[in-house]
Amino acid sequence: MALDSGQLALFSRLLDCLTADAARVNLTAIREPREIVHKHFLDSLAGARLVGAAAGQRLIDVGSGAGFPGLPLKIARPGLAVTLLESNRKKAAFLRRTVSALGLEGIRVLAARAEDAGRDPDHRAGYHYAVARAVAEIRVLAEYCLPFLRPGGLFLAYKGPGVREELGRADGALRTLGGSVREVLEFELPGEKARRSLVVIKKTGSTPERFPRRPGIPTKRPLS
Repeated sequence: MALDSGQLALFSRLLDCLTADAARVNLTAIREPREIVHKHFLDSLAGARLVGAAAGQRLIDVGSGAGFPGLPLKIARPGLAVTLLESNRKKAAFLRRTVSALGLEGIRVLAARAEDAGRDPDHRAGYHYAVARAVAEIRVLAEYCLPFLRPGGLFLAYKGPGVREELGRADGALRTLGGSVREVLEFELPGEKARRSLVVIKKTGSTPERFPRRPGIPTKRPLS
C-alpha cells in the first residue's frame, strides 16, 4: 500500500495521541511505539484493499475502542464516511479528541451500544462496510454488525488464527441474519510470527427486524 507524506504524518500524530492517553484511558496494553505500528496500525490496514476508495461510501467501526481499525482505514481511504461506534464514554471522548487533533473530516464518533445503534433508522442498513476487531466471536459480531449493512455490503471481522471453529458455530447465525462468508484471508504482520485472519462476510439478504436483540442478549445468548 502506498501512503503519501500527509497520510504518514497523520499516522505519526495518531501515535502521539495514543502514547499520551493510553495509560490514563486504558486504551491498549501495547505501549511501545514500534509495537503499536505493527500490531495496531498494520493489522488495521489489512482490510484496506477490501474497502472502496470512492467518496461517499460509508463504514462503521463497531466497538472501536482506541480507534482500530476505523482510524487507520480512514487515513488510508480518506473518501470514506466513517462512524466510530464506542459505548465506553471515556474511550469515545478519546476518539473525539483524536479526530479533532488529526483534523479529519467525514468521520464521527457515536457513543452508543451496537444493539441500540443497529435499530436507529439513521444507521440501520445504511453502510457499505462494517468492521470489528477484537470485540467478540463471529456469531455475536454478526448480530452486532450485519444490521448496519445495506444489501451487498461487507462485514470485515479481524480475528486470530483459530477462526475456523468460530465460523462453524456461526453458520446458523449468519443464515438467520442475512450474511454469508465470502472468504477468509490469512496473513502475518511484518516482524510478527503470530498469524492473523480477516473474515469477509457479505450481506446477502435482509436482517429480520427483531435483530439486534436487546443490549447484552447477543453475548449472553448467542444465536446458533
